[in-house]
Amino acid sequence: MSQKSDGMNYAPQGKPRPVVKSGEFVFAAAFLEHGHIYGQCNGLIEAGAELKWVYEADAKKVEAFRAKFPSVQVARSLDEILADPAVKLVAAAAIPSERGAIGCRVMQAGKDYFTDKTPFTTLDQLAQAREVVAKTGRKYMVYYSERLHVECAMYAGDLVHGGAIGRVIQVLGLGPHRLGTGRPAWFFEKEKYGGILCDIGSHQFEQFLFYSGATDATVTQAAIANYANPDTPEFEDFGEASLIGDNGASNYVRVDWFTPPGLGTWGDGRTVILGTKGYIELRKYIDVARDKQGDQLYLVDDKGEQRLNVTGQVGFRFFGDFILDCLNRTETAMSQAHAFKAAELCLKAQAAARRLT
Repeated sequence: MSQKSDGMNYAPQGKPRPVVKSGEFVFAAAFLEHGHIYGQCNGLIEAGAELKWVYEADAKKVEAFRAKFPSVQVARSLDEILADPAVKLVAAAAIPSERGAIGCRVMQAGKDYFTDKTPFTTLDQLAQAREVVAKTGRKYMVYYSERLHVECAMYAGDLVHGGAIGRVIQVLGLGPHRLGTGRPAWFFEKEKYGGILCDIGSHQFEQFLFYSGATDATVTQAAIANYANPDTPEFEDFGEASLIGDNGASNYVRVDWFTPPGLGTWGDGRTVILGTKGYIELRKYIDVARDKQGDQLYLVDDKGEQRLNVTGQVGFRFFGDFILDCLNRTETAMSQAHAFKAAELCLKAQAAARRLT
């Protein structure tokens, strides 16, 4: 990722940690609308998966993808991928409004589905996916990359669930992004991208559920705005929401597209997890002391304080667990209920949001 990246091509790379034998877990990539597909594929390959196929109607996107993954075969259609019995999973990063229907089609073909966030743009799409999951027994999983592919975020989960800060009573999630240039047309059409809380806010809602242990929540307030992009009136460059979890934990989310050009990465993402015995602050993507990339974790408890740079130390365990989940029909990496509940909350917050001016 370049120093001035806008995050469109965020694709973390870790160390290989295979959990399967060569050829045991074959997958395909399809619909390369967002650069997150590279991070999805990197994580699966590092965990031992074999990338066999790619499908995308745009020949330039296919060419760029093959430059990164030269051994991949180019499919003529999604049907060609779905007809291959060796393929166990399809990873995709389609236009957001199309992700739900594609996932249902993949699951109905007997394969698991791994989509970029946001997984849906309407509650009807979510309801349909839940129905297909129940009928097929397949997985519809989501690349919530701001936790699953960030080492300090994964390590924070170990600390929180190990009791390091006691009972979690609030999660504060900040997700600033850089708008940059060259975004596709759909990115500014609300029907296609779903709105800012639905889109990038989906990360923060997922993290709230994970760190707090809540299994459901109520949206108490939400707001959206377009403060600085009048030429694209359907675009939302600011969003915020507050939630109360079913276990009493609270959550505040702020997402925006106002990362200034001077910052060395595409967003100074922050998460603060407050517990009854301490707190953890996560500084994702950036070392604020030196304006360099890195995953920083700051822990304060009754023993004192620790500042840790965990980049390259923790590894991206999610992908190995995910592959084993798909093979063994288990839910070690992330439960289906969790993936869908995070999507439901961001959709409800988006629907409830008042517009600021």
